[in-house]
Amino acid sequence: MPGEDHNARRFIWSNGLQNIGDQVVAAKTVLPWLLQSAGAPGFFIALLVPIRESGSMLPQAALTPWVTSRRDRRRLWVIGSFGQAAAAALIGVTALLLTGWALGAAVVVLLGVLSVFRALCSITSKDVQGRTIHKGNRGLITGRATALGGGVALAIGLLLLLLPGDVPLWLIALLIFGSAAAWFVAGLIFRTIREPDYADTEPEGLNHSWLRDCVELFTGDRTFRHFVIVRALLLVTALSSAFIVTLSQETGQNITGLGVFLIASGLAALVGGRISGIWSDASSKKVMAFGSLAASLIILVLVAGAQWAPHEVNAWLMPAGFFGVTLAHTSVRVARKTYVVDMAEGDQRTRYVSAANSLMGLILLGTGAISGVVALAGSDAALLFLAAVGLVGTLLATRMKEVSA
Repeated sequence: MPGEDHNARRFIWSNGLQNIGDQVVAAKTVLPWLLQSAGAPGFFIALLVPIRESGSMLPQAALTPWVTSRRDRRRLWVIGSFGQAAAAALIGVTALLLTGWALGAAVVVLLGVLSVFRALCSITSKDVQGRTIHKGNRGLITGRATALGGGVALAIGLLLLLLPGDVPLWLIALLIFGSAAAWFVAGLIFRTIREPDYADTEPEGLNHSWLRDCVELFTGDRTFRHFVIVRALLLVTALSSAFIVTLSQETGQNITGLGVFLIASGLAALVGGRISGIWSDASSKKVMAFGSLAASLIILVLVAGAQWAPHEVNAWLMPAGFFGVTLAHTSVRVARKTYVVDMAEGDQRTRYVSAANSLMGLILLGTGAISGVVALAGSDAALLFLAAVGLVGTLLATRMKEVSA
């Protein structure tokens, strides 16, 4: 494609900057730390992950008719990036001015706004990438962007780990302001991507409701249905990290420090992003299968260690396992993004992305609720349940249609 090198560099930098924002304004690490430090009730902390994950997925199918009716999808991504920048900046302001209930409510609302703009970026990014980057290079670009975000998160984590005492609120606010700046610059860079000229082509849009489109895709398109089912089963890598932290506490370890979390997340993205991107261009379905298998086996080892290993072994086994599962999750994320871009062309790709993510928002809520109920029997029970789900996902991933180069 003309100008592919030009576009590839801009994809890496814009999505890498967006990944930096995701790593800092994170519902699993920085935001819970912020709310807990400022005395916000646990009710708001419990809402962060569902709001962030479902908020960025559920609206996508509803946004699809509007997105597919627009010729310039690049401009929509820029709107989404600027929207995330504004929401993040307001979260930083509330971190400096509010405490307790007021801070908790404000952060949850603003995180919801940020997530909706993230949904817009998610749809349009894969669409523009499919239009401007050849199959066989897309995974590499996604992986490099992931590694860029991970490298910055690793540096921030190391800095926080070296600080004496607790992390001050003003420093957390400063990091959030920095993430807002990253999203803003990402939008400026993405504007310079060169899309093909579609001046003579009118965008078609959808000729029926987005809900009907979701149902028709899932029931009538075997490749899409298989992808959604496998992606749901691979949630083992996304949902298990919190239970690993809880299990480590039950064995007398403590890996809940903000710096350690960011180091594990950043190092996994830095190491796994580029490698899994290259592998995904060869066979994204195999990377998904391997990532799920690795996460499931690591979880089984951690549960066994918690039951029978001495304290000295668990002291290094739990942090290492947390990193391993985070690394597997990075590989699965890069691979599934590559797979869905390679799976179709044009507006059909946009329909796949939005419908899959909206369905995953619902599935995520359901799976999270089930694992939460299972967790009443202990963190080890929840982890065993997720490992079993992941092993089934591994088997089905190997049977997916090959769509990579």
